[in-house]
Amino acid sequence: MILGVSPSSFHSSSSSLLRPATAKYRHYQCCRASWQEVAGVLVFSAIPFTAVKAIANSPLGENLQRRMEDKKKLGVENASLYKTLAQKAKKDSFWYGEERPRWLGPIPFQYPTYLDGQLPGDYGFDIAGLSQDPASFNRYYNFEILHARWAMLGVFGALIPELLELVGAFHFVEPVWWRVGYSKLQGETLDYLGIPGLHFAGSQGVIIIAICQALLMVGPEYARYCGIEALEPLGIYLPGDINYPGGVLFDPLNLSGDPVSFQELKVKEIKNGRLAMIAWLGFYSQAALTGKGPLENLVDHISDPFHNNIISMLGSLYK
Repeated sequence: MILGVSPSSFHSSSSSLLRPATAKYRHYQCCRASWQEVAGVLVFSAIPFTAVKAIANSPLGENLQRRMEDKKKLGVENASLYKTLAQKAKKDSFWYGEERPRWLGPIPFQYPTYLDGQLPGDYGFDIAGLSQDPASFNRYYNFEILHARWAMLGVFGALIPELLELVGAFHFVEPVWWRVGYSKLQGETLDYLGIPGLHFAGSQGVIIIAICQALLMVGPEYARYCGIEALEPLGIYLPGDINYPGGVLFDPLNLSGDPVSFQELKVKEIKNGRLAMIAWLGFYSQAALTGKGPLENLVDHISDPFHNNIISMLGSLYK
C-alpha cells in the first residue's frame, strides 16, 4: 500500500518497510495459504447455503412454504394496494415527476426525455446517454444503489474506529482504514476490537480473507439478483422489488409503512449513498497524498486551514 505513504516520508519509510529479506518473508506469509485453511474457509462459507438448501427440501421447509402460500394471496393484494398508494405519493412528491429538482437548477437545459422522474434521485443527469435503453436504465440504477449502500457501510466502518481512537473511547491496534490492509499485506495478525486473541480472520493471509469475503458476499448478492422469490421455499414472502424488498428481513423497523415518507426516504438514501461514494474517492486520495486517516486530516485542516488543505497537498508533490 505504498500509495498511502506521504511524499515527504516516502524515501525514509520505504527503506524501513521494504527491507529485502523481511519484505520477501512477509509477502510470502501474507500470500501463503495451506490447504487446511482453504478447506476450512470453503466449509465455513458453505454452511449458510447448505442450511438454506436443507431447510427448503425438508418437511419443515415444505410446511413453511405451505403456510406462506396460504398468506401470499392477501400479501399480494396488500402489495398491489401499496404500489397504488406509492404511485400517488410519487405524483404528489416534490422529488418525483416533471417538476422535480434538476441538476442544473434554473439554468435552461435539454434534459433527456427518457428520464421521467420515476426513480429516486433522478435529477435528469445522463450526459453520456447510458440510460436510453429502459432495461439498461433499471440495471444501472440497481448497480448504483448497491454500490451506494456498500459505500455508506464502508464510510461508517472507516470512520468509527478512527473516531473512537481519536476521542480516547477505545484503543485499536490499527484504527486507520488503509493501514489495516497494509498490515495484512505485511503478514501481521490483527485482533478485532483490540482484544488479544480475537481474530476470526485476523491471523489469516490476504488470500484466505479474500476468498472468504467473496463467498460470503457473492452468495447473498446472487440470491438477491435472482429475485426476491428465491426465499419463498423457506416460507418468506417479500412484498417489494429487487431494490426495496421490504418485509421483516429487509425492513424490520417498518420504515416503508407510510408510502409518502418512504418515497422521500428512498431519495435520502440514494443522495447519501452518492455522497458516500464520493467520500471514498476522497479517502483514497487523501491516503495517497498524506498517509493519514480522514479524521486526522480533518483535524489538521481545522487547526490550520490555510496550510493544511488540498491545494497545499498537491503543491507539495511538485517541490
